[in-house]
Amino acid sequence: MAVGLSAISSLLPVNGIRVGACSAGIYKNHRPDLAIIACDPGSNSVAVFTRNAFCAAPVIIAREHILKSSPSYCLINAGNANAGMGRKGYDDAMKTCQQLSKLTGCPVEAVLPFSTGVIGQPLPVDNICHALPGLMGSLSETAWNDVAKAIMTTDTLPKGISRQISVGDQNITITGIAKGSGMISPDMATMLAFIATDAKIERHILNAILLESVEQSFHRISVDGDTSTNDACVLIATGKSTFPRIDSFDSELAAQFRKALMEVCIYLAQAIVRDGEGATKFVTVTVRGGKTHEECRNVAQAIAHSPLIKTALFASDPNWGRILAAIGRSGIDNLDVSLIMISIGDVCIVENGGRSAGYTESQGKSVMDKDEITLFVDLNRGNATVSFWTCDLSYEYVRINAEYRS
Repeated sequence: MAVGLSAISSLLPVNGIRVGACSAGIYKNHRPDLAIIACDPGSNSVAVFTRNAFCAAPVIIAREHILKSSPSYCLINAGNANAGMGRKGYDDAMKTCQQLSKLTGCPVEAVLPFSTGVIGQPLPVDNICHALPGLMGSLSETAWNDVAKAIMTTDTLPKGISRQISVGDQNITITGIAKGSGMISPDMATMLAFIATDAKIERHILNAILLESVEQSFHRISVDGDTSTNDACVLIATGKSTFPRIDSFDSELAAQFRKALMEVCIYLAQAIVRDGEGATKFVTVTVRGGKTHEECRNVAQAIAHSPLIKTALFASDPNWGRILAAIGRSGIDNLDVSLIMISIGDVCIVENGGRSAGYTESQGKSVMDKDEITLFVDLNRGNATVSFWTCDLSYEYVRINAEYRS
């Protein structure tokens, strides 16, 4: 069960966006598994994709198409990643784009395909193409919850959030959904995220804001240290709001928008970790006192990725030696271990590079028993601070992934 994560409350419609979902029979059991996001002409769209060199066919096509055209549709399927299929995978993904293009009259380059699910299986193209007319018929301004459910794989809950910015009687709406539970690691994190806003904003500014938000959210999470072949985060701005145009990255209006978008991205990123496969604990790793943000991130990531630390978290075992070992192998040049301090919650366990004089095992155990835990590491060598989010590693994680294809 997801840690501290509840079902989605109602998500706000975004002017200029319609969404829909249906079952295309991709899964053996009948469930929604195909979704679409339609955006009005004049919308600006930007995206960030996985850095996995073995990226899926839809990632390759979406990268190509978003550079050629202003997207009209995001077409998303669950249950099949269409990855590791070579040229056939590319051709199959293109067939779905071409069929939607034929059905709607939009250029094929205006369709961005996305897939998530099992790697190395042929995409059921006929199923998807046959379902497209019904999918188009499901389009609605309010069906965000349906789409959030349709794109799930091993997720236990759909993930979504809305935020509004107001000045007088003028508003900007931001609504975002995401899926992800396993195969989660930075560079994108198998996660998909789709965020829409009615803000008026130029594409290059929109791109800069997305990169900023992704760096501090989806690039700061880890469930199992595996970067997927299919990750993507898409941000669409329709320009339909009456709110003034955001024409500068550093303007006051931009600052409000950036803050709201950051809140959306961090919420979705944390929701993915809270719903990590088999997770029983949500863990914040905060590393401070670094010379640079990069070295803080390296330390936090070494801790968040460590299976030894994650299994200790599951067992509520304050085995802090594993944390020391992760810090030591994080690649920090000239690290003075005598300066390092480590705390679990408000319990100091390490100071001056060794066990804290006042620390007791029972103190550590009492903090580790909690569902939500914060690990603090102070390097005491600078002013940089970075937070990272992870979860524990349980027996259930092994079961889920052992049985994933059965």
